[in-house]
Amino acid sequence: MAILVPFFQQLTGINVIMFYAPVLFRTIVITGVVNVVSIYLFILTVDKVGRRFLFLVGGIQMLVCQITVGTLIGVEFGTSGQGTMSKTISSFVVTFICIYVAGFAWSWRGLGWFVPSEIFPLEIRSIGQSINVSVKMFFAFLIAQTFLMMLCHLKFGLFYFFGGWVVIMTTFIFFFLPETKNVSIEDEVSLVLA
Repeated sequence: MAILVPFFQQLTGINVIMFYAPVLFRTIVITGVVNVVSIYLFILTVDKVGRRFLFLVGGIQMLVCQITVGTLIGVEFGTSGQGTMSKTISSFVVTFICIYVAGFAWSWRGLGWFVPSEIFPLEIRSIGQSINVSVKMFFAFLIAQTFLMMLCHLKFGLFYFFGGWVVIMTTFIFFFLPETKNVSIEDEVSLVLA
């Protein structure tokens, strides 16, 4: 979990949005509001609804948004990447990117740090968390270095590429992450290790 959760967290495509979307959102304040609201919702709900549920619902929300954005951009620009986007379509793209960022913020952003930190016994928690951080930083670097090349080759398919990873990571969580809602941290460690 200390390796795969941060690995999948980086392959959600959030870094692509966060690295390159500021140009798109320079005049839009809503993304900051969406992030603040999402973090607040995460804090309020993580123990009430459970980690696994938040992972799964966030994954579904991000997948729907990525497929929608990829399709809208594909319909507007095709494989040539030439043309202009209508105001209506660009409004939909911005809306779905904001919904995507919100889905990431209230699920995978916090849980990508939270779950790996709580699954280890106290004696080795710092080692487990250092593995978690190392994996995150390595894949953030790798995505930042390869994004432009991938964009040139995949064009709108880049959203489908990251959407495929969201399907894989959500399936992984569904089958392998036990629910830890209302479980003490000592019992949680043995539940995850079982």
